[in-house]
Amino acid sequence: MARADRSITILLLSGLFAAVAVFFLTRSWEATAISALAGLFAAALLYDAIERRIALAITRPPPPAAGGASSDELTTLLEALLHPCLIVHRGRVERCNRAALDLLGNHITGQDVRLALRQPAAIDLLAQPGGAREPARIAIAGLGMAEQSWDLDIQPLEGGRNLVLLIDQSGRQATEQMRVDFVANASHELRTPLAGILGFVETLRDPLAGGDQATRERFLAIMEGEAKRMQRLVDDLMSLSRIEADRYRAPDQPVAVAALAEEVVSVFRQSQNAQGRAIVIQIEPDVSTVRGDRAQLSQLLHNLVSNALKYGAPGTEITVAARRIDDGMTELSVTDRGDGIAPQHLPRLTERFYRVDSSRSRAMGGTGLGLAIVKHIVQRHGGTLHLESKVGEGTTVRVALPNFDGR
Repeated sequence: MARADRSITILLLSGLFAAVAVFFLTRSWEATAISALAGLFAAALLYDAIERRIALAITRPPPPAAGGASSDELTTLLEALLHPCLIVHRGRVERCNRAALDLLGNHITGQDVRLALRQPAAIDLLAQPGGAREPARIAIAGLGMAEQSWDLDIQPLEGGRNLVLLIDQSGRQATEQMRVDFVANASHELRTPLAGILGFVETLRDPLAGGDQATRERFLAIMEGEAKRMQRLVDDLMSLSRIEADRYRAPDQPVAVAALAEEVVSVFRQSQNAQGRAIVIQIEPDVSTVRGDRAQLSQLLHNLVSNALKYGAPGTEITVAARRIDDGMTELSVTDRGDGIAPQHLPRLTERFYRVDSSRSRAMGGTGLGLAIVKHIVQRHGGTLHLESKVGEGTTVRVALPNFDGR
């Protein structure tokens, strides 16, 4: 403003000197007056231009600091993040993205961070003077749904601000829980027959109990059954492990559906006698080949037919069918006419070691891994698995597999 005053003063003095010079040269008061008015008009124009520049400078937002971002750029950046994030300054939520508002509530902007987060470990760092000075990661719970868990990342920014990023770790926790449950279930399934075998061995070592031929034969038969049960479980565990190891390698063999079904069913007809002869094959004429791993598809069909024989009603048919469906897929299905399964159990049937009736399943020699193996084989083949069941009528398992394009 001082520079503007000096400029106007200089212009007025220049106009005054010009007017005096005009008077001495012309001795005309009219020319002198015109010169003075011209000087005043020029001074007024200059003053107005300076006022306009000052007003523009006052209303224009300051430029961003070197290496920083404007308010709009920062908002765009925060909204681009999928995870909930906040910027905390002096113990308050300065700004946040939509994901944070959805998780913590629309009221948190401008609120004390202690009320927004309610996590003591994080608040101790964020609410201190100057905010957190070092990066930190804190595992927290209590946000969102009850089963959700989060990692809260704190990153110091310039000016005493902190960037708070909330990363949902529920998937990782669920995976870890599945691993723990799997180990516990597998250990239980192995421990039960092993304890029986050890108990019978101890009995057979007794001179009196072990000396009786009939008792010995009966115990040895039970021990053999328990050992075979353990062997089936270990085989299924190894099979499941191999399938999971190959899950990122898509199978590419042409597999003839009709020939595969005939091969699997013939095995059951030979080994199951009358019950095996009750299996009916229904392959539609337009069914040809699917893209897959023949050994795994054979295992898939074997598991489905085995389950149907176990839980189907005696003397009823087991139907193995195949048909072409839309979207370049072929559907394999196995249907039994057994007791059926209650609706609440259907979503969990493909979980490892899940059984509707544990005692019945174990008595029939089931490991609890058959449908889990089927599910992983279907996933590796890029197919779909669907289970239908009605109590008192029976169960149908449908598997859709992609056709082989190169046939």
